[in-house]
Amino acid sequence: MPRALLLENIDPVAVELLSSAGYEVESLRGALDEADLAAALDGVHLLGIRSKTQVTRAVLERHPGLAAVGAFCIGTNQIDLVAAAAAGVAVFNAPYSNTRSVVELAIAEIISLARRLVDRDRALHAGTWDKSAAGSHEIRGRTLGIVGYGNIGSQLSVLAEALGMRVLFYDLEDKLALGNAEACGSLEELLERAETVTLHVDGRAGNAGLFGAEQFARMRRRSLFLNLSRGFVVDHEALREHILSGHIAGAAVDVFPDEPREQGDAFSSVLRGLSNVILTPHVGGSTQEAQYDIGRFVAGKLADYTRNGTTTLSVNLPAVALHGSSAARFALLHRNVPGVLARADALIGEHGLNVDGQVLATRGDLGYVVTDVNGDLPPAVLASLRALPETVRLTTFAQRP
Repeated sequence: MPRALLLENIDPVAVELLSSAGYEVESLRGALDEADLAAALDGVHLLGIRSKTQVTRAVLERHPGLAAVGAFCIGTNQIDLVAAAAAGVAVFNAPYSNTRSVVELAIAEIISLARRLVDRDRALHAGTWDKSAAGSHEIRGRTLGIVGYGNIGSQLSVLAEALGMRVLFYDLEDKLALGNAEACGSLEELLERAETVTLHVDGRAGNAGLFGAEQFARMRRRSLFLNLSRGFVVDHEALREHILSGHIAGAAVDVFPDEPREQGDAFSSVLRGLSNVILTPHVGGSTQEAQYDIGRFVAGKLADYTRNGTTTLSVNLPAVALHGSSAARFALLHRNVPGVLARADALIGEHGLNVDGQVLATRGDLGYVVTDVNGDLPPAVLASLRALPETVRLTTFAQRP
């Protein structure tokens, strides 16, 4: 029976779906470091992780039997995607499933910071009745600046405008503005105009250190700051200094450069204890609805890939989906050079087989073709396909109904 390993407390629906697809599933609550992961992957065909487990080139090279990795989250920067593609390991993520959860947390934190609810809550818990409107504002009519206008940033734009906010955004790519949102020509322009700045950028290496002392200094005095994207994009020492100086009136941070590996571990940050600062333990997408949908979506992609060879929405392989059924199916991941498909089809024809259906797609240096044939695939055909100098991985599938 093929095996699947799920780490970091992935929703049980993933276990159910993969079990029903014929996998023996082991599910662990915490993340694993490189050495422990390498040891745990012996005999494993599918790996499921969230954001803390690092899937490195060394781990991938040690386990050629690993077929696919599912990132049960949005980001995939914790996986060496180039090494995975070179090893023929498909990677899938959940780019949409927790979008709404992150957006709702951002809206809740913007309102909480504007109303200084954190300070009011702490005062009452300490036994002090501090009923005052000082420093408390509505968000209606105020200007929100969104850095990163992808799935999360654009949806936040719509909800913020519905609440009466003016919305500015900045993105490295040319994005269509939704509603009345206005694109800024530079990050500096956004920082100088917005009263609340929220980061929703991806985990690419180029975003490391994106927001530091210079950017905080450019923000309007007494503005608000949120980061629900990646911990390494913000200089927390610089944020602390600008909060203590009063330049930044409040902040909400959900992600950190160094995060505890497991539930209950100690947490340390220079932002702890600051006035009007909300710290949450990377829970932007951690609602029951989002985690269920992520588990269902990614497990479904993994099962579909291993059952049919479908790579739709893979983040590192060409996207292919072949519908229909035939006597047998195989998928050939190969280096993208001329003539591979012709040679593969010639090998099939030499053994008296006919192609019933075939779909090819390319992506950079890789090509991926899924082929249905009208009879059983002889071992000699499979050996010849594997022997092609361009072959990266050949996968066969059970006889189709």
